Amino acid sequence: MGSMSVSHWLIVLVIIVLLFGAKKIPELAKGLGKGIKTFKKEMENDEDEVVEKVEKKETKAKDAIDATVEETKKA
Repeated sequence: MGSMSVSHWLIVLVIIVLLFGAKKIPELAKGLGKGIKTFKKEMENDEDEVVEKVEKKETKAKDAIDATVEETKKA
């Protein structure tokens, strides 16, 4: 029960052709490719947003520490 052999893949391919028809397969592949591309783009955008939020929090924390140090020096 390891990986699929060539004969298994051929059976899967035949079933797909029977279900969708030979003309529909390129359209399905194109749609799948666009979906994956959009998903990856959105994941990159989400990562950028997270990095920006972390940087803002770090800046706020540094500012708060600096303010506390200044107050301590004045006292």
